[in-house]
Amino acid sequence: MQVNPTIFKAYDIRGIYPTELNEEVAYLIGRAFVTFLGAETVIVGRDMRTSGPSLFDAVTRGIMDQGADVADIGMVSTDQYYFACTQLGFPGMMVTASHNPKQYNGFKMVRRMPYLLSGDEGIQDLRRLVESEAFPTPTRRGQRREYDFKEQFVQKVLSLIDVDAIKPLKVIVDTGNGMVGPILQEVYARLPIQLTGMYLDPDGTLPNHGLDPLMPENRAELQQRVKDEGADIGFAFDGDGDRFFAIDDRGEFISGDFLTAILGRYLLEKEPGAKILYDVRASWAVPDEVRAAGGIPLVERVGHAFIKRRMANEDAIFAGEVSGHYYFKAFAFADSGIIPSLYLLEMLSKRGVKMSELLGRLESRYFISGEINSRVSDVAAKLNEIAERYSDGKIERIDGVSVSYDTWHFNVRGSNTEPLIRLNLESIASREEMEAKRDEVLAVIRS
Repeated sequence: MQVNPTIFKAYDIRGIYPTELNEEVAYLIGRAFVTFLGAETVIVGRDMRTSGPSLFDAVTRGIMDQGADVADIGMVSTDQYYFACTQLGFPGMMVTASHNPKQYNGFKMVRRMPYLLSGDEGIQDLRRLVESEAFPTPTRRGQRREYDFKEQFVQKVLSLIDVDAIKPLKVIVDTGNGMVGPILQEVYARLPIQLTGMYLDPDGTLPNHGLDPLMPENRAELQQRVKDEGADIGFAFDGDGDRFFAIDDRGEFISGDFLTAILGRYLLEKEPGAKILYDVRASWAVPDEVRAAGGIPLVERVGHAFIKRRMANEDAIFAGEVSGHYYFKAFAFADSGIIPSLYLLEMLSKRGVKMSELLGRLESRYFISGEINSRVSDVAAKLNEIAERYSDGKIERIDGVSVSYDTWHFNVRGSNTEPLIRLNLESIASREEMEAKRDEVLAVIRS
C-alpha cells in the first residue's frame, strides 16, 4: 500500500488525520505490529482526540484479524498505558499524538516495558510491512477484553511518596483538556492539598489552548493565575500526560533541566549514591547537583526510547529531559507527568521552602538560553561546519554536536521531523557571556 513514509518517526508513528494517517493505514499498522513482534496479546489505549475512536477501532481490528487478542484499556493517559503494559507484560499501542495540534494522531508502541519501538528498532520494519502487506495468514481471529487499572495506578503513584507528609499547599493545575484531568483528580483527592483545576475535562476539540506547555501561550494563563492567586506552585501537563511542567510561586516557568537538577538531588536523599540520567541539552546544573548529592550523573541522547533503555541497562533511579519528560526506576523506567508532581509536593511539604528559593540558587549561577530553533537547508553540513568552527573546544557527538569550554558550552542537534537545528547554550560566568555566545553561535548557524 502507498503510505506517507514521513509518519514513521524516530520515536513513534504520527501524522495529520485523515490525509497522512487514516483508518486504512491504522488497520495495516495493527496487522504489521502483530506480525513484527509475534504478539499474542496487544494492549491498546487512546487519548481524547476526535479521531481517536475510529483509529482505535481500525488498529484493534487489524490486531485481531492478524490473530492476536486486544487488551482494551480505554481512554487513558500515556503513563496509565505504560503502567498497564507493565502490569500485563504484553506489547502495547497507545493511540495518541502527544502534544501535537488536534488534527494529528498516531501511535506510541511498547515492545515490552521498558523497551519501546523506535526508528532504529522496529518502526521502519513496520513501515516496510505496511507497504508490502506481506502478512502471514493467521490461524484464528483475536478477541477483545476490557481492563481497568485506574485504582492500581492511583495506589502505585501514591506509594512512591509519604502521603502523610503532604501539607495543605495551594496548587493550580492546568491539564489543557488533555488526558490527565480525570486521573489527576483521582490521585489528588487523596491528598490534603488545596487544588484549583483548569481545563480538567478531556476534549479533543481543544476549546481553550494547545497541548504543549513548552509554548509560552499555552501556559500564560496558568502563570498569571499562580501569581495572582498566591499559589505555592502550578503544574501543567501535555496532551497525553507523559510530560510535566511546573510554575513557581512567582509565576515563573521552571526549565526542565533545573527541575531535573532539583528532583535529582531530592531523590538522591532517598537512594544515596544512585545513577541519574540527563540529556545532552541540559544545564551543567544537573551533573553538578547530582555529584554534590553523592550521585552518579550519566548523559544520554535525546528521546524516550534511548533514555528508557539506558536507564534499565544502568539501573538508574531517575532521568530528566529538558523537554519535560521525567522517568523513574520505581515506575518501570517509564515517564510520567503525575509522579514528578507528587515528588515536588512532598519535597515542598517536608522542607517548608518556596520553590523560588530552590531555583534562586541555580538561577544565580547557571545562565541558560533555552532551546532556539533555526531553519537550515542542510542540517548535517551545518553541524559539521559548527564542529569545525569550534574545534578548539571539547567536542562530543552523542547527539548532534556538543562543545564545551571552561565557562560555557552548547549543544546543536537536528530535528527528527523538520530541517531545523536546535541550539541550547549555557554560561556559568555571566548572563552577558551567555547572550554573547548565544548570538555568536546563532550567527554561524544562520549564515
